[in-house]
Amino acid sequence: MHHPTFERSLPCLAAGAASSQQTAARCLRPAGQGRSRALLRTLSQALVLSLGLAAGSAHAAWPEQPLRIVAPFAPASTPDTVARVLAEGMGERLGQTVIVENRQGAGGMIGTDAVARAKPDGYTLGVSVVGPLANNKLLYKQMPYDPDTAFSYITVAVNQPSILVARNDLPIKDVAELIQALKAKPDQFNYASIGNGSLSHLTMELIAQESGSKMVHVPYAGSSQAVLALMAGEVDVAALPAAAVLPQVQAGKLRALAVTTGERSSLLPELPTLKEGGLDGVEAGAWIALVGPAGLPGEVIEKLHEAAVQTLADPKVAKTLGQQYMEVVGNTPAEFQDYVQEELARWTPVIRDNRISLD
Repeated sequence: MHHPTFERSLPCLAAGAASSQQTAARCLRPAGQGRSRALLRTLSQALVLSLGLAAGSAHAAWPEQPLRIVAPFAPASTPDTVARVLAEGMGERLGQTVIVENRQGAGGMIGTDAVARAKPDGYTLGVSVVGPLANNKLLYKQMPYDPDTAFSYITVAVNQPSILVARNDLPIKDVAELIQALKAKPDQFNYASIGNGSLSHLTMELIAQESGSKMVHVPYAGSSQAVLALMAGEVDVAALPAAAVLPQVQAGKLRALAVTTGERSSLLPELPTLKEGGLDGVEAGAWIALVGPAGLPGEVIEKLHEAAVQTLADPKVAKTLGQQYMEVVGNTPAEFQDYVQEELARWTPVIRDNRISLD
């Protein structure tokens, strides 16, 4: 079936493409009112269709250039390790090179902010941790980005269990005995952390809160300093990353009381949880997640998520991460978002009630 109006419009479209001013001018001369409206309607429909096809084609072709993953901590840190494992595996699955860029500083906020400010085209991603992605908004009056709106969630890659440890000469063998001692001698026990507002700080305050006791906080610059303080008898207990304390536990220089995760760790199945020891409300894991800037197209998020979880599902990858006491998670974007809200619900009262601030 012929459509006279559409057929008459074809020379005009061709003229526009050829930039013929004379032909284009003839096309713009007034015609019958009905013909003009029909022509405009046809041109509008053609434009909408072409834009839609172009957008769909762009998403289908993604990725067309190398990607980068920003690691907001130093090389050889656990977030850096996760970033490099993901970069290699995702690059193979996406058919593009994925590079890792270290932008450390401000407890991970500098690199995480770089991701928040990136163009939402899927070519800049980041790995980050609970502080920059959740808790820091409770610890700082002002941040360079809003964690609630600045990111597209892709997946929580791994979770690192911490271990509640005690110095060897402390006459405490498990969590139940620790609770009894804390209640019997309030304010007479102290604990080490790797800094104000750190997960090690918040975890110990939550233990004190749940056990109805008080402890003195002694912050250190990092895990190694906190471990040395424990072995020297400067502090009594601490909740520190497994990788930092297990060598000393295995050497008989520290005593492991429990893991801080909600369930027993598959990497440390012999250690009970804090819940098993009577602290039902205490759970803490040092997770590392993959995010992009807010506004990533849904199709791009799907491709990134698929590439990431397939990488994490590789037994070789799980073994590599497990050697550093990192358990693979690989959840969905929706589960990731729920996880962040659960973390905020857990730590908000701890931070508020203890007036913990980093300003």
